[in-house]
Amino acid sequence: MKNTLIILLCLGLLVFGVFILKSRKANNSNLQRVTVTLDWTPNTNHTGLYVAHELGYFKAAGLEVSIVQPGQNVTDQVVATGDSEFGVSYQENVIMARAQGIPLVSIAAVIADNTSGFASLKSANITKVSDFAGKRYGSWDSPIELDILRSVMENAQANFSSVRVISGIYDFFSTIGRDVDFAWIFYGWDGVAAELRGIDINFIPLKDLHPALNYYTPVIIANESIIKDDPELVAKFMSAVSKGYEHAIQNPDQAAEILLKHAPELDRDLVIQSQRYLSNHFQSDSHKWGFQKPEVWQRFAGWMHDQRLTDLRIDTEKAFTNQFLP
Repeated sequence: MKNTLIILLCLGLLVFGVFILKSRKANNSNLQRVTVTLDWTPNTNHTGLYVAHELGYFKAAGLEVSIVQPGQNVTDQVVATGDSEFGVSYQENVIMARAQGIPLVSIAAVIADNTSGFASLKSANITKVSDFAGKRYGSWDSPIELDILRSVMENAQANFSSVRVISGIYDFFSTIGRDVDFAWIFYGWDGVAAELRGIDINFIPLKDLHPALNYYTPVIIANESIIKDDPELVAKFMSAVSKGYEHAIQNPDQAAEILLKHAPELDRDLVIQSQRYLSNHFQSDSHKWGFQKPEVWQRFAGWMHDQRLTDLRIDTEKAFTNQFLP
C-alpha cells in the first residue's frame, strides 16, 4: 500500500478542479465561503451537514458552506491539497495518509462506534470470516479496504488469495448474490435497506472481529495547515456542524426530511428508518457528539501497523483533535 495515497493524490483532481472553481464563485455577502467534500453520494451519515445548512447554523457562524461530491475516493486528496477546507473520510484513511506524510487530521467522529461490516445473503451461508475463502468479494476500491479484509482473514487462518475480488462494486443490492457473494456495508444504510426490502442477510460487524476494529468511520477531516493558520474558521465550522448532528440525534424524522429536500432522489422510507437507526449511534455512549477517544486511535493505529498495513507508526495525538468541538 506504500505510496497509494500519493499516487491517488495526482488522480481525480483535474475533474474536481473545474467543479470546485465553480463552487467558489464571487460572493458579495459577508459570509466566508468554504467547501466540505463528501465521501460518497448524500446519505444519512451526512445529515448533520445538511441540517446545519438548512437551519441556518452555518450562516449564523458567518459561513457559506458548499457541500460537494466530486467523485469516488477523491476527498482525502482535495482536503490534503487545500482545494476543499473540510471533508468526510475514515479513520483508516487518515492513519494511512499520515504514515505517508500527508497531513490530514480528523476533527470529529461522525458515528461514535463502527456500524460497518461484511454482509451477504443468508442463503450464501457466510456466517464467519473463514467462510470468505473461495467467495467473490465486491470492492468499492478504497485504498486500504482489501488490506483490512486480508488481515481479518489471515487472523482467522483463512486464505485471502482464494477470494475473487470484483472491483467497482458500489451498489449492494444490484450485485449481491449475482456478481458478488459478500461485501462491506454500513448497516445504517444497506442493512436497514435490507430490512425494508425483506431481504435476509448475514452481517458480520467489524467491531466484533477485534477490539481495534471498533474505530471511527466516517470522520470529518481537515488538513494541518488550515488548523494552524485559521483555527477560528475550523471552530466556526465545527460549532455549526455539531449543532446539526445534535439536532439530527434529537429530531431524526425532521433531519431525514431535510436530507430528502437536498437529495430527493433517495428512497424516503430508507432515509427515515436509517436516520432513526443512526440517531442512536451518532453519539452512542459518548458524552457529546463528535468526541474521539485517544485509546480508539492508539488501538487501531497500532493494529494497522502490527498487521503491516502501514510501514510507520504514526503519532496519533497529531492525527485527531477534539479542540474544535463546542
